[in-house]
Amino acid sequence: MSILSDIINVVKEVVEVARTTAQGMSVTFSHIPTKKETVQYPDEPVQIYRRFRGEHFLDVDEDGKEKCVSCFLCAAACPADAIYIESAEDPRPYAERIGQDHRYAEVYQIDYGRCILCGFCVDACPTDAINHGHNFEWAVYTPGEMVKDKEFLLANKWREPDVFPNEKQKALAAKQKQGKFNIVLK
Repeated sequence: MSILSDIINVVKEVVEVARTTAQGMSVTFSHIPTKKETVQYPDEPVQIYRRFRGEHFLDVDEDGKEKCVSCFLCAAACPADAIYIESAEDPRPYAERIGQDHRYAEVYQIDYGRCILCGFCVDACPTDAINHGHNFEWAVYTPGEMVKDKEFLLANKWREPDVFPNEKQKALAAKQKQGKFNIVLK
């Protein structure tokens, strides 16, 4: 009697596997006749949500001065240890300074080979100096090209699709060598 029950159990198992496979394939086959949407990127812009966390940019104030005061909170908050900062003092008067404060980041680097785009650095910054941009094109030939420096991050702001410089920021924006991102924000 145990051989017969074993055969019945095997048949039940085969029927159950066939039923669940057919159920799964029915979902797959139901998507075949639907219309596909293919974006012809880079000829057509890609639609990206505003909350998308892409490559960072360093922000400037209305006077074109760097917001970063070199407090190292972003580097301390980074779980991947991807941010490297060297600070410097600028004792000149406010009108002649590079940044808002007497301290500024002389060296500011983000290693995107290590960065996990968690946003902790953005949340930790007390002056809103670092923000996530919308760049997602990071194809490079060597790992060293994944390290972005301060000049690149400052210029990256002006590549954003909805950011335009005022009169005092135009000199800084003119340093940007690359064009705007080919994206549309939702």
